[in-house]
Amino acid sequence: MARLHGFFRSGTSHRLRIALNLKGLPTEILPVNLRKGEHKAEAYLALNPQGFVPAYESDDDGVLTQSPAIIEYLEERYPDPPLLPQGLGDRARVRAMAAAIGCDIHPINNMRILGALRQQFGADEEAIKVWTSTWIHAGFKALERMLPEDVGQGALTFGDQPGLVECYLIPQVYSARRFDVDLSTYPKITALDAVCGAMEAFQAAHPDAQPDAV
Repeated sequence: MARLHGFFRSGTSHRLRIALNLKGLPTEILPVNLRKGEHKAEAYLALNPQGFVPAYESDDDGVLTQSPAIIEYLEERYPDPPLLPQGLGDRARVRAMAAAIGCDIHPINNMRILGALRQQFGADEEAIKVWTSTWIHAGFKALERMLPEDVGQGALTFGDQPGLVECYLIPQVYSARRFDVDLSTYPKITALDAVCGAMEAFQAAHPDAQPDAV
C-alpha cells in the first residue's frame, strides 16, 4: 500500500487526499506534525529535502513530492476515473483553474508564509486575516468568472464527476472559512463546495476526519 506523509490541515495534503479518494486508491496516512517541526527533522528531510508536505511513497516509484506532480503522476498511472476532461482545450482550462489556486492563492497563505509575517514583520492575527483574505478574494473573483455557468446550479466543473478543479478548490474554500473570509459573493464556488461536501471522497479527505486532527 502507498503511504502519504502529510498534515491534516495542509491544503496540499488535503488536495492529494481528495485525488487519492477519487481514484479509489487505498493509502496509509502518516501524519507529519508541522506545528512541532517534524517536517524539519532529518528523517523527514531524507524523504523530502524541501521539508514540505505532502510526500507520497509509491511501492513502484519511490518517494514523490509536490502535490501537482503527484496528482499528475496518479492521473497518468491510474487514468480511470479521470481527473481531467477529454478535450485539449478543456484540459488546459482545468489546469489553469488549478494553477490559479495552487500557484497564486495557496502559496502566499500557507503556514510558512504566515509564520514569517508573524515572526519577522510583527503581524497580529487581524493583519494575518486581512492578508489571507486579500489574496483569496483576488483569486476567487477570477475563479468565479472562470467556472462554467451551470456550476451555479450545483453541477460540477466538467462532466458529472469531480476532477482536478475540485481537488484544488475545496481545500481552498476550507482555508477561506478558517480565516473568516466572506464567500457570499461567490455563488458558483460555494455551490460547488456544497455538492462536493456531500460526497464520501471529500468527506473522508476532510481535515477533521484525519488521524492527526486536533
